Amino acid sequence: MAKLRVGVVSPEREIWSGEADMVIAKTVDGEIGIMPQHAPVLGVLVEGGVLRVKREGEGDLVAAVHGGFISVADDEVSVLAEVAELGSEVDVAAARDALDRAQASIEANQEDADAAIEAKRARARLRAAGEEV
Repeated sequence: MAKLRVGVVSPEREIWSGEADMVIAKTVDGEIGIMPQHAPVLGVLVEGGVLRVKREGEGDLVAAVHGGFISVADDEVSVLAEVAELGSEVDVAAARDALDRAQASIEANQEDADAAIEAKRARARLRAAGEEV
């Protein structure tokens, strides 16, 4: 069966690269699922999204992805994230604390755009870590 070559990078580092059967990402146009032989596409990733890389015989690779782009061409998927973190690397307690602080800021000021972004990022980190949000 054909495989995808996948690379997930951020400005700080290469997050992950390898072969996969399917990649699922959330773009500004909605959720997209990429399988081998997918048509070429370029998408803008949402802030606070979760990327899922499905691999046969292994568990899914899950990452919190905050903005960036996804590019697909010739069975190659490139995820160029502004910020990304593997679910296995998430400090759950810190993410919960960040979410609590952001929600408190939002309650105090509904117009606090920075707190809204921080809340999205914290929720994505928790979802990537497999936690209930």
